Amino acid sequence: MTDELRGLLRESAEDHLPDRARMWARVERGTARPGTARRPRDRERIRALSWPKIVLATLATAGTLTAGVLTVVTVVHDPDPPRNPTAAGPSAVAPSTTGRAEPPREGSRTEDGPLWADGSVDPHSNVYWAQSNVTLKTGKPLTALVVELRIALTEGVKDTGNWRTRPAADFDLSTRREGGFLVYRWTLRPGRTVPPGEHVFAGQYDHAVGGRDAKDDTYRIDATAGAAESGAAVWGGFA
Repeated sequence: MTDELRGLLRESAEDHLPDRARMWARVERGTARPGTARRPRDRERIRALSWPKIVLATLATAGTLTAGVLTVVTVVHDPDPPRNPTAAGPSAVAPSTTGRAEPPREGSRTEDGPLWADGSVDPHSNVYWAQSNVTLKTGKPLTALVVELRIALTEGVKDTGNWRTRPAADFDLSTRREGGFLVYRWTLRPGRTVPPGEHVFAGQYDHAVGGRDAKDDTYRIDATAGAAESGAAVWGGFA
C-alpha cells in the first residue's frame, strides 16, 4: 500500500468519525417525551444502554468504508493473468505451399567416360526468339545416343524448329510439352553410329518480348561407346 493511499484512507476515516456530543443530543431528543424533562439518572441510563449500539454502528460504518477502499486497491493492483507462451507462438517450420518438400536441384556433370557436353543460348537469339544449343564431344564412336533438351515454359515459349549437325536420317525426333517444359529428344536409330568429334543439337522457340532467363533449362545425354563398354551420361544447364 502506497503512502498516498494511506493518506486517503486516514482522511476518509476522519471524515466519518462521529461527533459524540451531537450524537448524545440526538439520542436524548429521540427518547424524550414531549413536555417531559430528563433526570440526570435517566440520561446516564440511556447513555449506558445506547453506547454499545452507537459503537457498533460506528465500527460498521468504518468497516464498510475500509472494505470498499481495500476492494478498490485490490482491483487496481491485481496483476494481469499470466499469458500462455504457446498460444500465439510461431510455428517452428512453415508448411509447404504444395504440401510436400521441394526436391533439391540436380547438379551438372559435363564429363563421363568418352563424353563431354555443354549447354548454351545461341548468341544470335533476340528479344522475340531464341535457340538453345547442346554441344557434345565424344572421343569414341557412339553406337547408342539419346540427347534431350528441356526448355522451361516461360511466357510465350513456342516451338519454331530444331536442327543438328548430324544427318536427320540418323535420328528419330520428338517434340512435346511435358511437366512445364518444351522437350526436344533426338534418339540415334538402331544400326547408326556417331563418329568421334564435336556435334551440336539445337532447339528453336519464340518467347515473350524481352530478355528470357534460361536458368531453368536443362539438357541430358545418354550414350554407349561400343557393345563391350558400359553406358555414359552427362547433363547440365545453360549459361
